[in-house]
Amino acid sequence: MKAPELRAIPAVEKVLQALGDTDLPRPLVLRVVRRELAALRKQKSIPGFEAVLASVHGALRDLRASRIRPLINGTGILIHTNFGRAPLGPKVIEAMFRIGSNYSNLEYGLVGGARGGRAAYLEQALAALCAAEAATVVNNNAAALVLILRHFCHPDAAISKRSAGRSGRQTALRKNEVIISRGELIQIGGGFRIPDILETSGARLREVGTTNKTSVQDYARAISRETALILKVHRSNFFMDGFVESPPAEELAALARRKRVPLVEDLGSGAIVETQTVAGLEHEPTPAEVIGRGVDLVCFSGDKLLGGPQAGVIAGKAKLITELKRNPFFRALRCDKLILSALEATVDMYMRGEQGIPVLEMLRASNDELRLRAEKIRSALDGLPIQASVGEGLAQIGGGTLPRSAVASVTLDLVHTALKPQELATRLRDQALPVIGYVARGSLRLDLRTMFPGQDDELIAAIRAVCL
Repeated sequence: MKAPELRAIPAVEKVLQALGDTDLPRPLVLRVVRRELAALRKQKSIPGFEAVLASVHGALRDLRASRIRPLINGTGILIHTNFGRAPLGPKVIEAMFRIGSNYSNLEYGLVGGARGGRAAYLEQALAALCAAEAATVVNNNAAALVLILRHFCHPDAAISKRSAGRSGRQTALRKNEVIISRGELIQIGGGFRIPDILETSGARLREVGTTNKTSVQDYARAISRETALILKVHRSNFFMDGFVESPPAEELAALARRKRVPLVEDLGSGAIVETQTVAGLEHEPTPAEVIGRGVDLVCFSGDKLLGGPQAGVIAGKAKLITELKRNPFFRALRCDKLILSALEATVDMYMRGEQGIPVLEMLRASNDELRLRAEKIRSALDGLPIQASVGEGLAQIGGGTLPRSAVASVTLDLVHTALKPQELATRLRDQALPVIGYVARGSLRLDLRTMFPGQDDELIAAIRAVCL
């Protein structure tokens, strides 16, 4: 009996010729082909050429789908971390284009004609917006917290010498302890945890209180000669209710002043407007409000409720901000010209009271407006093998902020005559402009609050493409 004949692994060039022209750069296609063929060599049996080609096509499809591109967000989550958080408005995009396509005075003093400071205007504007003595910016809020911790808890931060026993030996006393409530040891997105960030920054945790109750006396008892700072972390991505207690910021600030220990608060979300003025939203502390209560430094995100680009803003006492900017680690965390120009434009819009920040516009859109748009889209789908109806929904803020809040919204509910909702969702994701919704109560639901009016025609085209 003859042994089965083993198929030869096709050559790279043969596969490339069979693929023909693609919309991906040839070096990338070549890399994928080589990788797929290398994986085949490890198998005991080699599939036929058509199966090999199908495998390569699948790998190229997955690679193509991973490119960053626009999509239609029908999830009802305004600040969707997976979708790039806050979308930027036309004025911000215009500012980025104007600066990005030209040389700029990024670090050049136009008055003196010599090298100048970076982000001087933005820092002044942020300080004014936050009602702070000074402000600066780094590339995200986690970086802001890391910079603060590294500065105050640096290994060189030895504050005194103390004897060790009768020998009279002297040892350095490191000032690297961070006092934080057990109820604020939270986990943020991507599996990152506040305790891990603290420890990798050279800090040593001193947990006080319990999960649900922490008093100002708990903080007072924990302060020692090794205390570098007191850290408060705003519970922006979860809430606690019932038998809970946290000391007022004013009392904690008074304690920190008496003990000459910096008080830092990580706000996370960075709301500038009074969020409670929007129906369905509770109050979110603003940086100005927190600083007014006596906090020395506050840090928050630029791409959440602020509605700007990814950035981490630090505001507070001028002396501390100056020290942070002198830290050698600051250079590694600084923002580039595009982020700085985008944040400048965003802050200017707040200062001038202008409209055009997408997150705020989506929050303030009336349900009557949304319902009118939904009805027009529904009418445009008449005659297709799909049942479209206008429903009600609840939009969420997302981005780890205002977890108890929801805004009444309007949905377009789709039921295909032949496709299950999950299959319909898959096919809409596969369109040139992907459409992302959520399945509920036997239909695919698209929330109008998170879909821009200018995308309505593109949405109709995507649904038609799936149905025809």
